[in-house]
Amino acid sequence: MANILVAMSGGVDSTTTAYLLKQAGNHVEGCYLRLHGDEKKHQKNIAMVKRAAEFLGIKYHILDLNKEFKDIVYNPFVKAYEDGVTPNPCVLCNKNIKFGALLDFAKSVGMDKLATGHYVQIKDGLIYEAVDKSKDQSYFLAQVSLDALPFMIFPLGEKYKKDIKAFALSIPELEDFSTQKESSEICFVQNTYIEILQEHMNVSRQGEVLNTKGEVIGTHQGYMHYTIGKRRGFDIKGAHDPHYVISIIPEKNQIIVGNKNELEAREFRVKSLNMFVDKNELEAAVKIRYRSPKLKCKIFIDDDKKGAKIVMDESASAIAAGQLATFYQDEYVVGSGIIDSAT
Repeated sequence: MANILVAMSGGVDSTTTAYLLKQAGNHVEGCYLRLHGDEKKHQKNIAMVKRAAEFLGIKYHILDLNKEFKDIVYNPFVKAYEDGVTPNPCVLCNKNIKFGALLDFAKSVGMDKLATGHYVQIKDGLIYEAVDKSKDQSYFLAQVSLDALPFMIFPLGEKYKKDIKAFALSIPELEDFSTQKESSEICFVQNTYIEILQEHMNVSRQGEVLNTKGEVIGTHQGYMHYTIGKRRGFDIKGAHDPHYVISIIPEKNQIIVGNKNELEAREFRVKSLNMFVDKNELEAAVKIRYRSPKLKCKIFIDDDKKGAKIVMDESASAIAAGQLATFYQDEYVVGSGIIDSAT
């Protein structure tokens, strides 16, 4: 049996993960991460972690990574919107915090493995989709270092969310955990990302709406209110057909809009390339957003291995700079990159 540190949030998934690993005979310890600055939320979560740890008879740690989180995740989130791109903070957090700094902590306290409540699997040393496709989180883990994979355990990857909730309900001490509201995707955003940006800058400066010919055709509320593909919240003179945000020009506080066809593209580039297979060219399938379908593609990796050109068999809509492109072969994750531009 192994010494396993479990990242515990106070929710049903991580609590059940710790329970299953303890029942299997492992030495289990929990760890709660202090990341954002919402102290009220921390106190509520820590109380739940403490309850779970006492029921399981395990030790738990509280690891304060607020500074690292702010530098690596939060500040880049704000800067991305300022630069006119759409960030994916969970991807940065998984790579640098949960399977970076937390993994280092696990090793420092004598743990062999790090477990989380993610719905994903490790097979043949690679990230593999979860059995429960509706909860699969392989997309979000695709930037994690290849060196981290041997230390990672995901007990829920072979299970269905509905069964996890039912299992927790069947244990009186865990009943409260199963009925909690699901945590939001971005832990530090309570309602909208605009509320976060407003704490740092003026986001509501009226600007120009341009068409793809460069002609001014309307006004908008401030470029940070818009992401690629958005079709509401701006005014266009005499428009009858739907218009969609195609690109953003932050330095001029302008957005460019067009029809749905102008939002389509078959090729794009990625940076921050993170590959789990050693090839210069390969055929795969790509997801350009968490909930988007996989599209067949060819990946042409740059000589310096830092970026790549992606050519899809069919066009995709609203390819947004800053988002993650995750590459799959069957159900295996073979790599990923941050979308840099669409062509």
